[in-house]
This record gives sequence, C-alpha cells and structure tokens, in this order.
Amino acid sequence: MIVVTGATGNVGRSLVRTMAETGERVTAVSRGIAPLDLPTGTRHVQADLTKPETLRPALDGAEALFLHDGGAGGHGLDPRAILDAAKVAGIRRVVLLSSQGVLTRPESPSHGGVMRAIEDAVRDSGLAWTILRSGGFASNAYAWADSVRAERTAAAPFGDVGIPVIDPADIAEVAAVALRKDEHTSQVYELNGPAAVTPRQQAEAIATALGERVRFVELTRDEAHARMAAFMPEPVVQTTLAVLGEPNAAELRLSPDVQRVLGRAPRPFAEWARRNVEAFR
Repeated sequence: MIVVTGATGNVGRSLVRTMAETGERVTAVSRGIAPLDLPTGTRHVQADLTKPETLRPALDGAEALFLHDGGAGGHGLDPRAILDAAKVAGIRRVVLLSSQGVLTRPESPSHGGVMRAIEDAVRDSGLAWTILRSGGFASNAYAWADSVRAERTAAAPFGDVGIPVIDPADIAEVAAVALRKDEHTSQVYELNGPAAVTPRQQAEAIATALGERVRFVELTRDEAHARMAAFMPEPVVQTTLAVLGEPNAAELRLSPDVQRVLGRAPRPFAEWARRNVEAFR
C-alpha cells in the first residue's frame, strides 16, 4: 500500500492515477471530502497533516508515503511528528515533494527555510527517503482560467522573463518510480522543465491549444504585488516576485533529473496546455 498526501492537488491527483494504473494499492489522503474522480479501488482517508494523529487510519498497513503539504508551503506542519507516526505504522519509505527554493533561495524563510527543515526531518527519520525539489509548476497557469474563459486575457508581471516550469504529471511519474525502486533511496532530484518559458509564451501556448487569440496583459510589479498579497503572506510575495522577475542562475539551470529517472525529457509547457485546455474554454 502506498499513501499519497495532498491527493487532490495537481501532483497528488496525477500520482494517485499513475500508481493505480500500475496496479498499486493506493490510499489517497486529503483534508476535504473524498474527491469524485478517484480511480476504482483507491481508498480515500480524510486527514489533516497539521494534526498527525488523523493520519493513523491512512498509514495502517502501508509501506511507502508520498509527503506533500497540499500547497501550504510547509507552514503549520510538524514533520517529525508526521514521520514518527509513519514509522510506528510500519512505513519504510518516504518521498518528499520539496522546493527548488531550498537550494536557490536559502535565505527565504518561506521558500528555503521551512522546506529545508522538512527535508532535514526526512533525512533524520530513519526511513528510506527520496527528496524531489520542484521548480515552478506549469499548472500555476490555472490562475488565468477565469480571465481566459471570460475575456480571453491572461495577466502576469515580467512578461518576457522565462523560467523552466515543470509539468506536475512529470513530478508524479518521478515520484511513482522513487516510491517503488530502491536505487532512488537517499537521492535528491531537482525537477524542472525542458526550457525556460515566459508568461507571454505560456499565454500563446494556451491560445494555440484553444485555437483562439488570448491577449497577454503585462502587470507592473506593484500590480502583481497587490494581487498576490490578497492570498499570500508578504515574505512569500517578495520571494515569488524575485524568482519571476530576476531568476538566478540556479533557477534557470535545466536539470537532467527527469531524463535520468524516466528516460525521457520533461514535457514542455505547450503539452501541458493542450492536455488541460478544457480548463480555459
């Protein structure tokens, strides 16, 4: 049995499907009610990672754990308590979805500090472990879904600054391999896309997938800050704007790790857009 936390997120949902398709028994964990599109035979357990005791029913009888905070950035978690609960339940292997920011923005409390502490807990857990450090998700473009559907517009700052975003389905496939194969134990993989892609190019890819024009609107830094501050803590806003506007060399480096693990190149953003075009119709 493999336990997948964050099972309703972009990575977790893909991982549950990928593991189920290979015949693995999967327990999907989320904070909300059971998702409606779980593969046949997949078990769902409602649990809150900030309350590790709620995980116990999910962990019973499982051998491996995919640990992801469901998009909370690690805030509010006690990773050592989660991992202790996993060990008591008999979990032998953990695959952690971490952040590229641990390496590229170590000074950032949100992108580097919190996730570094979770990584350290995983390394110290006594379990077999693999750490996946992800760059920006291609699925962040879902933020445009409403405006593309309503007005055929997409707005973002730094329209011509590109970073190599990663398809969540690629993260899920790498995680599926690491959860099953011993040779990935004690490895740290950096996962990003095959090429830097700008916000303007992302909007063009969505337009191509739709077969309709999508107008790109470039926001000023202040405009972007105001929008992000409505749902992000200030330190997260500041670091996110820095990554998007002034990516450093480490954030622009194209990692070979997807190719190394899967034997193929990571998917380009345009493929993600084609596969998820219905969200923008």
